[in-house]
Amino acid sequence: MLGKMATRIKLLKRDDRRYAAVFEKEDPKLRYLPLAVQQKQIIVTCNYEARRLGLYKLQRVAEARKRCPEAIIMLGEDLSRFRNASKENYHFLRKFAWSGKVERLGFDEVFIDVTDMVDYNFDMINPNALHSSFFHLSRQDPTVGFEFDGRKVSGYTAPRSVDPPRPRGLSSETTVDDEHSTLYIRLLVGSHLAQYLRHQLEEHQGYSSTVGISTSKLMSKLVGNVNKPKAQTTLLPPYSSVGASESNVTQFLDNHDIGKIPGIGFKSTQKLRDYVRGRRAAFDAGLVYGGTNENVTVKDVRLCASMGFDQLERLLGGPRVPRGLGLKVWGLVHGVDHSEVSKAKELPRQISIEDSYIKLDTMTAVDKELRMLSRSLLLRIRADLLCVDSDSGAPGEEAGREDGRRDSLPTRLWLAYPRTLRLTTRPRPPLSPDGTRSRTFHRISRSCDMPSLVLNLSSSIEELSERLVQGTLIPLFHKLYPEKSGWNLSLINLCATNISLTAANVQDGAGRNISKMFRRQENVLKNWKIEDGTNAATINAGLRVLDKRNLEAMDTADPEPDACTECVADGNGAIDPQNMLDRSGEDDDIWQSDEDTSQIEHICTTCGFPVPLFATAAHDRFHNLAD
Repeated sequence: MLGKMATRIKLLKRDDRRYAAVFEKEDPKLRYLPLAVQQKQIIVTCNYEARRLGLYKLQRVAEARKRCPEAIIMLGEDLSRFRNASKENYHFLRKFAWSGKVERLGFDEVFIDVTDMVDYNFDMINPNALHSSFFHLSRQDPTVGFEFDGRKVSGYTAPRSVDPPRPRGLSSETTVDDEHSTLYIRLLVGSHLAQYLRHQLEEHQGYSSTVGISTSKLMSKLVGNVNKPKAQTTLLPPYSSVGASESNVTQFLDNHDIGKIPGIGFKSTQKLRDYVRGRRAAFDAGLVYGGTNENVTVKDVRLCASMGFDQLERLLGGPRVPRGLGLKVWGLVHGVDHSEVSKAKELPRQISIEDSYIKLDTMTAVDKELRMLSRSLLLRIRADLLCVDSDSGAPGEEAGREDGRRDSLPTRLWLAYPRTLRLTTRPRPPLSPDGTRSRTFHRISRSCDMPSLVLNLSSSIEELSERLVQGTLIPLFHKLYPEKSGWNLSLINLCATNISLTAANVQDGAGRNISKMFRRQENVLKNWKIEDGTNAATINAGLRVLDKRNLEAMDTADPEPDACTECVADGNGAIDPQNMLDRSGEDDDIWQSDEDTSQIEHICTTCGFPVPLFATAAHDRFHNLAD
């Protein structure tokens, strides 16, 4: 039986128009004009106005210009602006997640596990006032949140033709043990949270989005593709078969092409096509970046004779293929995905830059491409792994130096550093005798220790790129291709990996930053430091209060007269230095000390207190500072 906490609620947020949305935010006028983004000679994305006029993704630029001459085509080779926008949206959404389980996938997709938020608000729903329900965004402050209508799901649902189960789990005559009713209510609550996040993202960040709501990353991703743009779709229960009827999950998945299922790679897809068709699929016929006219659906695979996880293991297994792949794929075609949303990470696991080519077969061209890729990689490393030292002042402020000069830039510190540099290439196979060329996705790579020069912040990116190419990347390339010619590459990838945290005050940090600790020592200890002139008045006032209290205590206690009290005070309670001097030689037997008595017989003429001779100079200085 499905318990209340047995199923997790997950959202997939996808930015609409991807790269085009970034240009539209920079220039709002572009939202109403046909806009496309170009990489190489291909249209990688376009806004909906351009799509209305006949442009589409992966269209050749020449064809796009012919189809829509008035279209504005922006160059999108530099991914910095898109990467920065993706980070901003990611950090904005992460603030709302209680669990911190927010996972970014590419530039435009974010998974959010909102199970804890949904379950908390599930308990807060008043079944007698569903129309005015309140979603709590904070456990600590009950006023933080938004109102919603708890009687219906927000946005679209899948399937649309099926009437959703009544939320009987909230009524007095039934219990939450009705699994479909309970799941429906939790998905309903999650749909209203998704709508709130979409509106907040558009209002504060300026980006519209599409969201899918379900219980797994697989289903939330697929169901989010149903209604675009600026929309959301919730996959309704039942998620398991009821009697002879199939579950909504199975019915939803069956019409999807097997190549559209996340987690099933290109090679596995082709093997499944061949097995289901009983022959080699017409790979080249109608091929558009991995798609083919000979579609094989999830239902075809699921109902194929003798198909099962053991058969899939034999079919998809092989050298360098992880065990259990067949069981994983068998689960995916049935809508089973147990992968968790990864908890938010402050730093990336690796940083990579790559580019593809139609023809790259000379060392001159390779050298040029390596320089471009290495510059991009170094910029990415600095952008992702550097931070501003909080002790050096805010960005843009001048920081003082010991030699009297002023720095215009704040001190930057490395949060982490990559230990390994990897060069990966994809060679293009030679032409066949008939003039055709087979398609391959095989890559080869070589790795080495990351040169320390990448951490040098005093040198320019151009200088570091030159040293990195000549000293490291070219030798790595020669290890992959010892021959000077005879090869042709379709891809080059540079990756900074094996990233380790530096000394930091975090659990994962490698120790503590000792230099930073010493720089902060002065601020930490300033409350206990006595400086000449600055605190003298305060110290003097404090000592006078202390002296006054001591004298008052001596007057009120009325002790037995002895040599000390008689020589210190006269009848009015004031100090009489002359009286002390006159009696300094009397009653020598009172003092039983091995020290020279002359050391304590100096009387201050200002305050009248006895002062040891070794402290006379400091005592006089004390009175001078007070004046």
